[in-house]
Parts: sequence; C-alpha cells; structure tokens
Amino acid sequence: MSVVDLRGARDFSANPYPYYAELRAEGPVHPVRTDEFERVWMIVGYEEARSALADQRFSKDWRTTEAWSASSNPINANMLEMDAPHHTRLRGLVAREFTARRIEALRPRVEQITADLLDAMVPAGSADLIDAFAFPLPMTVICELLGVPDIDRDAFRLLSNAIVAPVSSEKEGEAVRAMGAYLEELTEDKRCAPGDDLMSALIQARDDEGGRLSPDELIGMAFLLLVAGHETTVNLIANGVRALLDHPDQLALLRARPELTDGAVEEMLRYDGPVGTATFRFTREPVAIGRVVIPQGEAVLVALGSGDRDPGRYPDPDTFDIRREAQGHLAFGHGVHFCLGAPLARMEGRIAIRALLDRCPGLVRDPDGGEPDWLPGMLLRGVRRLPVRW
Repeated sequence: MSVVDLRGARDFSANPYPYYAELRAEGPVHPVRTDEFERVWMIVGYEEARSALADQRFSKDWRTTEAWSASSNPINANMLEMDAPHHTRLRGLVAREFTARRIEALRPRVEQITADLLDAMVPAGSADLIDAFAFPLPMTVICELLGVPDIDRDAFRLLSNAIVAPVSSEKEGEAVRAMGAYLEELTEDKRCAPGDDLMSALIQARDDEGGRLSPDELIGMAFLLLVAGHETTVNLIANGVRALLDHPDQLALLRARPELTDGAVEEMLRYDGPVGTATFRFTREPVAIGRVVIPQGEAVLVALGSGDRDPGRYPDPDTFDIRREAQGHLAFGHGVHFCLGAPLARMEGRIAIRALLDRCPGLVRDPDGGEPDWLPGMLLRGVRRLPVRW
C-alpha cells in the first residue's frame, strides 16, 4: 500500500479537512508521511476511529515498541501514555478527586473569572481574543483547581506550546526537560505546603492497595492536568468563535436563541474541535481495519477531526449548524482514555461563549489582524492569535 505524502502540504494546518475527505474516499486507514515522521498509519473514518480508540490491541505506551524509543522524563509518567493496569490505577486515583461535584462547585468561580476578564478586555474595543480571554480563562481555572495560582503562566504557556505544537524536535526536547524540572519543583512545593486543592488531594490519595502516586507519577499527573486542562479549552473557545464569525447566520441565531448554547458548543467541538489527532497508539499485534492490515509495532494516529467530518456519521458534515445533533463526536476521544476533563471544558466553553456574545454584541474579526498563525503539527487544531474588535 503506497504511503500518502503529506509533507509540504503547507495549507494542512489551515484546513486539513479536504485532505481528510480525500483519504476517507479511498478508505478508512492509510499509511502517511508527515514533516515529523517517515510513516505513521492514520485512521480517518468515524466508525473505525471510534472503534480504534477503545481497542486494546492498540497500546498507548511508546515503551512497548522498539521502533519508538525516547528518553525518559517524569512528565511521561502520565496516564495518557500508559495502558492497563497502570492507567487504570492512575485514572482511578484522579477520578476519585476530580468529581462531578467538585467541577460543578467551580461554576460560580468560572463565571467570575470570565466576567473579570471581559471587564478588562471590553473597554479597549479590540483585542487578541486568545491572549485576553481564551488562554487566561482555562489557565486560571485549572491553576486554582490544582492549587498553584502563583504559577508563571507566560513561561508555562511557552513550554506547553513547545511540547504540544513543536516547531522542531530539538525545541520539543528542550521544553520537555524544562517542563519536567519546573513541575518537579512545583510538586515538591505543594507537598511541603498542602492546601484544600486537587494537587494536595492527589498527593495524599491512596489506591485500593494503599499505594500513593510516586514522585514521577505526581509530576506526570500535574503535567497532564495543567496542559490538557488549558490547551484544549483555549482552542475550543477560539475555534468556536472563529466558526461563529465565519458563519454570520449561525452567530445571529445563537444571539437570538441563547438556549442553543449547549448544543452550539457540541457543534463547535464536532465541526472544528481543539484536537486534530489523538496522541499516538502502537499496534500490539497485526490489526485489520477494512481491507488493510496494520503490522505489529506500528505507530497509529486516530484523526478525530476527520471522523467528525465523516458523512457516514453526520449528514452534510462540512456545514456548521448549531442546531445539529452533534452528540457522539470524537473531540474528547472515546473508551478508557476519554478526556477526564470534558465536563470542565464544556462548562468553561459554554460560559465563555455566552458571556462573550452578551458583552460584545458587535464582535467581528479585526480587519487589520493579519493572516492566521496556525499551530503546527497534527495534535492541536487552532491559531496562536485571534484579533477581534467590537
């Protein structure tokens, strides 16, 4: 089977959906060559993607294959890069503390942070929506939830971006090492001065056999919660606003019918979600998908964005329609690795979109804002800046 060469497709970051459509028309899975990798297998069909996300023949632990070695770092000791039983144990510990009750209790605080950010932003009449709103909202929320409100957010943002949307393997490696050292100091400070917060609870939490998170596991958990707890929500808000501005009829409809907000956020997640592909999986054995057999020990990317544009699952999938029944989308994944923070991200997205439209009735793109600066790579889907005015 020939490898589909995506190298040099400079418009892929700006609009990957035509590429996904071409691949889906040929079949649900393809070997592809990217700027970062000589060959990976990409699953592009909705049903096949959903199935693969829950298929235990795919490992999430890169240490299970010789072809994908990497230097160890404490940030890799996170449950997203582990399989059962290690993943089961870690997820159980955090799920015990990351409860629906704890998340719902955050609602008044999320609303207050949102209002404060808009109070500071609105009088200016224009802003980079990401710097002024979409980034500080989820970053403030997750830092307060974990009990690290004094984190250097600008420095952390630079490191986080360099890891999840790297411009080079060298820069990514530097950021991984710096992030590990940064979080080691942060978790040690929290261990010495615990409080009534999620990180302190995780330090004290015990599994069913009485074991606690190891120092490396605690660093890995802090990395996952801090990075996943803000990166995806930044892009949920920014991509959602971009979709509304690109579809004035839908923006007008949402303004007229605010009760559609919950469904609108689900359509934003389906139409142009914050994550392009899930993190790597590796075949434990040969896996047949349709007429294609992926050999053992191969790296696999599940294209969430492609699955959510599959016409076999969603009629007229390239149309943004906030009245659509978008449930079942893959934006938060599926199976045992389904995003633990999905309820928090949904809450933040709904509150942010509703408040922004209420406070900025004339919201439009800033015509002097320049061309979009798209995030590189296939993992995250979004822009670095979103200049708007009102």
